[in-house]
Order: sequence, then structure tokens, then C-alpha cells
Amino acid sequence: MPNPQLSAPGVYLTEVVGGTRTVTGVTTAVTAFVGRALRGPVHEPVPLSSMSEFEQVFGGLWRDSGLGYAVRDFYLNGGGTALVVRLAGGAGTARMDAGGLPLTAAGPGSWGNDLVARVTYPTDQDAGEVARNLSVDGGVLFNLEVWEAGGGDRESFLNLTLDDGPRRVDRVLENSRLVRAGTLPQGTARPQKGQYQVVAASSGDDGNDLEVSDYLGQQGEDFQGTGRGLYMLNRADLFNLLCLPPSRPDGDLNPAIWSEAARLCADHRAFLLIDPPADTPIGTVRAWVAGLGLAGDVLRDAALYVPRIRHADPLRDGALGTFAPCGTIAGVMARTDASRGVWKAPAGLDAGIVGATGLEQLVGDTESGTLNPLGINCLRTFPQAGTVVWGARTLRGADALADDYKYVPVRRFALFLEESLYRGTQWVVFEPNDEQLWSQIRTSLGSFMQDLFRQGAFQGRTPREAYFVACDAETTTQYDIDRGIVNIRVGFAPLKPAEFVVITVQQKTADAVG
Repeated sequence: MPNPQLSAPGVYLTEVVGGTRTVTGVTTAVTAFVGRALRGPVHEPVPLSSMSEFEQVFGGLWRDSGLGYAVRDFYLNGGGTALVVRLAGGAGTARMDAGGLPLTAAGPGSWGNDLVARVTYPTDQDAGEVARNLSVDGGVLFNLEVWEAGGGDRESFLNLTLDDGPRRVDRVLENSRLVRAGTLPQGTARPQKGQYQVVAASSGDDGNDLEVSDYLGQQGEDFQGTGRGLYMLNRADLFNLLCLPPSRPDGDLNPAIWSEAARLCADHRAFLLIDPPADTPIGTVRAWVAGLGLAGDVLRDAALYVPRIRHADPLRDGALGTFAPCGTIAGVMARTDASRGVWKAPAGLDAGIVGATGLEQLVGDTESGTLNPLGINCLRTFPQAGTVVWGARTLRGADALADDYKYVPVRRFALFLEESLYRGTQWVVFEPNDEQLWSQIRTSLGSFMQDLFRQGAFQGRTPREAYFVACDAETTTQYDIDRGIVNIRVGFAPLKPAEFVVITVQQKTADAVG
């Protein structure tokens, strides 16, 4: 630090920034869900922390969509934070004229047809006092009350105006869960008093089943550039798992959607959970995977679990239904991460599926023994343990490929390290590129890796065997320094799951007692 200007004799105090920087591990099970919902915003990823929040924002379970069931299974099995992106599928938005004030439902869907609005005026005494504080005429103030006729949410907004200012109605209604204001009328002091409803000509609807264009856009539409459809997730700061529930619980997704979703996950260091089609025989699953068009390294960031899960459907009086497993698997992963760590395989007898009453198809040792070497994970039911996850391989986990990221926990742990180190080294940018910087980097990253070692995240009895952090004159040459580059190398010895437990039993003859 530069010395202070010394003039008069005395003691001069300066503060020096500490030489260590802390790397904090990112969360590992923030799960993004993209699909069709009954209500809610359609142009943003909405963070949720419980099923009750999903019910409040997106309307809860819906018989015509698999999204709500996947989110329910996620929280039922131990999920924490979710990001929900609603795709409308061409749904229409309800509109009403509230005494000259145009209002639209806060989101598309038939739910908006039950909206009722009431416009009232404040008393002269109240209007006068508020008008003085807002520097407006008391004759332009009005109150707006909005509710759902079926007994849902109810909201009240006081002292609104059509004029520009802090209480202009369109700005205030941006925070409403029910309505938005349209183009404000010109030359009107305020809306007319009265109670108003949505008329049939302006009613909303729930749209159709989602198509490829709803996720990826039609030809000539730049969904990726505008952040629409599946690419709304580009606006999210972080997500670790991606679930794409089918448009209908018994439906399936177009292979083009899975292919693009895998590439999106690779770009965001996230992991894709692929659902099998409904009523697909176990023996034909591998052929279906081959038809997805996935190849190369993107297979490391995806896993497939079969078959689908059966559990009670509360919207059908508890009748058993068959549902895609992605939400369930994400919940099991979140639960395992919280209790054991992201390096532990989310499989085994501890990876029980809560709420499942069975599976769409019976899976035994024969089916599991056929699919596991091909990189396809099975869900199985055991007499005492119930329904559990019984596989932990990525789609790059076929024995014939011999890939470094054969196992789900190894790949997810590597993604966790990459994201944590990426975020934890942002401070390095524009720092002087010399030995002092390299030493700080080694200390910062080494402390992070050492903490993981103490938690049992690596193989090896000693830190030297478990990991290394290199940043010195060997990794960063003078040529690199001249180009403004600092090179950091981090290596780790991952834990790999014990897939096969081999027990050898030998008969031993007792020694004769003499």
C-alpha cells in the first residue's frame, strides 16, 4: 500500500487488505423445472422453496400437466430450492374494463376469468390529506380492489392515480399477483366507480399441450437470443439440475428438446435428468436413447432413470397414476447432498422414493444387469426397502466407453468444483500477475480443497494423495504473463461408488482338539 504523506511527526495508521480470499462452495441441488402450469408468470424463472409456494404462485397440481406432479415429488423426497419456468402453450389472458381502466390478468390461463374488480373513491377528508402528500388534486385519486370470485387471493390498492407519480396505477400493479394495468386512458381524471368482471369476449384459456416451438421457438424466432422458452434459464444465476416434465403426465417430449436441454446444461455446468417415454418396454429404452441425437461430452451431464413411478393422484380421488421420475430423482439427489455430500451416489437402500406405491414395470436383476452396463439407471422395488434408486451412471457411463465421468456423483462433484472455483476466483481478474498473486491463489484454493478433504470428499489418506493446486512459474510462463494469463491447475481423486460387492465364502475345517 502506498505510504501516507508524512509531514508532522506522529503515528500514522493505514489498513492493509488481507492476503487470503475464501472460496465458498456453491449449492448443489437447485433444480430448474420447465413446463406447463395452471397460472403464474411466463417470462421468468421463479425461485421457490416449498410446494405451498408453488401452489400459491402457479396454482398447484393440474391434471393436464406433469409439472406440478414433478415439483410435488421433488419436495416430497427432500428437495430444497427450485426454479420454475412456466410455458403458456398459447394460453390466452383474460381482460376487463374497470370503469375505463383496462386490466389484464397477471398471467395467461382460464383462472383469470374469475377475477372481479371494484373501483371506489376515498372520502374527501382522506383524499385531501393524501393529495397534499402526493402533490396531486384530490379528485384524481381512486381505490382498486381485486379478487377471485372462487375464493382465492384478494388485493386492495389505495390512493391510485392515472397521472404520472409514485401512485400511478400501472406501476403499483406491477407487484400484484392478480392483475396488470393496460394502456392508461387519456383525458380521464379517474375510472368510474363500480364492480366489474371479465366478459366472455375477453376471457382467457389454458392453451394447448406444449410443442417443440414452445421450448425452442419456431423457425425465424431467436428464443436463445431473447431468453424465451427453455432459454429463460439463461437469466438464472445458478441451477444444478434440470427437469423437463411432460406437458401431460402420460406424455413425452420431442427428442429435439432433450438434445437442446443437454447442451444448455453443459453451458451452465448443470445436470439433466431425462425421463423415459410412457409405456416404453424396458428392453427398448436403449434404442430410444440412441434416437435422442445425444453424443459426445454432453452425455456426461445427463442421466436416464427407468421405469416411471406409480403413486396416488389426489386430483383423481387417490387413484394410482404413472408419473415421470425426474422430480423424484432430483429430490433424492438434494436429500443425499444434504446428508452425505454431492460426492455420495444418490442410489442404494438409503435412496428410497417417498410416496411411490410401485413402478410402471417390474425391474429385476435381469433387466438391471442388462441396462446398467449401458449407462441406464433402474428404479427397483425390494420387499423391505420399498422403491429405491438402483443406479448411478451418466449416459456416458456405458462400460464400453470407459469414460472418466462414468458415475453420476463423480460428474456432479466435478461440476460443483468447477462452479465453486469459477466463482471463487473472480477477484483474480486484473490483479498483478506475479508470485504474490500465485501464492494467494494457492492458499485460497488449497484451503477450499483441504476443507473438502476433511469432509471425506476425495480418495486418498493424505491431502497429497487426494488433491493438488498448482499456480506458479511452471503453470504460468513469461509468455503467459505478457498475454495477461494466469494458469491454475487443480486435480482431485474422486470417490467412486461401490457398484458391485463381491463376497467370497470359504468353508473352514475346525482344528482337532487334542
